[in-house]
Amino acid sequence: MTAVAEPILRLRGVGKRFPGVRALHDVSMEVERGEAHVLVGENGAGKSTLINLLAGIYAADEGEITFDGRPYRPRTPMDAFRAGIRVVHQELNLLSNLTVAENLLFEELPQRHGLVDFPEINRRATALLAQVGLDIPPSIPVERLGVAQTQLVEIAKALSHDSKLLILDEPTATLTSREIDRLFSILRQLKAAGVTIIYISHRLHEIFEIGDRVTVLRDGQWVATRPLASLVVADLVKLMVGRSVEDAHQFRQDVPVGGEILRVEGLRRSHALPEVSFAVRRGEILGVAGLVGSGRTETMRALFGADPSVAGKVFVDDVEIRIRAPGDAVEHGLCLLTEDRKTQGLMLGMSCVENITITDLAKVSRWGLVRHAGEERAASELVRELRIKTPSIHQIVRNFSGGNQQKVVIAKWLFRGAKVLVCDEPTRGIDVGAKEEIYELLWGLAAQGRGIVLVSSDLAELVSLCHRIIVFAHDRIVGEVKRPEFDQRRILSLAYEEADIEPIH
Repeated sequence: MTAVAEPILRLRGVGKRFPGVRALHDVSMEVERGEAHVLVGENGAGKSTLINLLAGIYAADEGEITFDGRPYRPRTPMDAFRAGIRVVHQELNLLSNLTVAENLLFEELPQRHGLVDFPEINRRATALLAQVGLDIPPSIPVERLGVAQTQLVEIAKALSHDSKLLILDEPTATLTSREIDRLFSILRQLKAAGVTIIYISHRLHEIFEIGDRVTVLRDGQWVATRPLASLVVADLVKLMVGRSVEDAHQFRQDVPVGGEILRVEGLRRSHALPEVSFAVRRGEILGVAGLVGSGRTETMRALFGADPSVAGKVFVDDVEIRIRAPGDAVEHGLCLLTEDRKTQGLMLGMSCVENITITDLAKVSRWGLVRHAGEERAASELVRELRIKTPSIHQIVRNFSGGNQQKVVIAKWLFRGAKVLVCDEPTRGIDVGAKEEIYELLWGLAAQGRGIVLVSSDLAELVSLCHRIIVFAHDRIVGEVKRPEFDQRRILSLAYEEADIEPIH
């Protein structure tokens, strides 16, 4: 009689509390050896808290955890590391002032004659980067990387050591299909070698490609564990939110498109790079597609004045504006929702009201002093309009869910009077219900006559929301596809063929 293998991970009645919040309550689940176990739930369901317990960042307040046949009570992340657990967190945790190579091998830097062996570090790092398909010099500082590149470095770091359990929290949030395919290929190889995987993603369609079973959390509690082969996306959504969610991916024919509101002519980030030109009309949602490193995010940052440019003209409402810094862009109603809202879009330690009104304090000030009553009135109005879920406008935004944090970023630009919103990955790390709300919000802003530029790695998102899509490759626009001609394979082929990469069929 064949013995049944013990699960590699078992949780029994696990709970975790924070001041005023019960993040996890009586969670029990098992993860089998060598499986890819998917963990899903809305923002605030307890997924990140559970992962942080396993990573040694938090300690459970109640219940028992068993890992690899032994009681597991990590007190620090190093305890988890020594136990064979590697975690790729949703919030990127690299040391930005160090090089890519130094970050990849930080825990065990190779030495020679008592000194750090930098040639060996770079050699090993190059091999790890190749494994995830990232073609960058290992000696480049991490602070010079984009979010998607940083995500791939995080994944490469997790692969730099042998592990028994690999936990990935939203690893594909900023990746395009090429990078996702490569990642899934790596994960299948790891599974074949006996590594167990816990995989968290809000991209529900993709989890069926890699997952064996799925556990659903809701409001900090276990809801169900099921084989993925027995479910479809609609089943998962209903388990996650407790109700059916209508398909939000419906193009809105009823939003009128007017005259040109933004025109960019000959924008060039450096003399060595090509020019970029495009335009956006009132009420239009212009999509921006492209592979990681294609230049899409960098171009938008240069347009906003966050990164330098050496040439180009920008017109808002047919008036040419000079943009030397982000303040110049904001002054003329051109606003950017950055791809990393936590580090570049919000002041996490400050309140909702402070984050919203910081963009135009003069509007709520008199004689140089902020009038708090007026500030609170303005913020409360936007909180209601955008349906930001918070017990108080004075709540610290660090405690908000991803979807509500993104709404606060939008609110601050609306308070400033944005005419054009450039949204870079606005639904990154946001659950299915919150995505629906963000989509409706973007449609509402377009219906008010604003121009929307939507940069996204999610092609289905672009196809469902946009009037037109421009495709980037090699720091230039290589094609434009209008709505009647939308086809995901065509858009992918533009990006892949121009990048000299075999397109996916």
